[in-house]
Amino acid sequence: MALGMHMHDTKGRILVVDDDHDSRMIIAHQLEKAGYDVVEAADGEQGIQAMQCGDNALLIDIIICDIRMPKVNGVEAIEYFRAQFPSIPIIVITGFPDMQLAVSLLKKGVLEYLVKPIETKELLDTVNNAMVVRGTMLAASVA
Repeated sequence: MALGMHMHDTKGRILVVDDDHDSRMIIAHQLEKAGYDVVEAADGEQGIQAMQCGDNALLIDIIICDIRMPKVNGVEAIEYFRAQFPSIPIIVITGFPDMQLAVSLLKKGVLEYLVKPIETKELLDTVNNAMVVRGTMLAASVA
């Protein structure tokens, strides 16, 4: 099936950036099972490259990003995503909760801060909420 055709059958496209292969695979599987198209990246550098690849910048609806990663860490990647793609909601996932960092990221426009392991219901509820926010942001930018 062609990618263009596949996109119409999904609820949206989500970029998942996490250096923990198992976490990334579990999250991707949960999202795909719920009807989302998933683009995966193993670190912040790959996440940024994924957004610069083809039409992803136009088609990504939500970014889910870990914090502690090699090369480009999550904070640096999030700063890039916020600057370049301000209308795309960002959900932070981390195995190392830090309340000061969480508050800082939320003030910088991150939508949600989730601590691993993430229950499927919590993930999907957060993603569904982010899709509503994304729709509102897109509607506001057109008006």
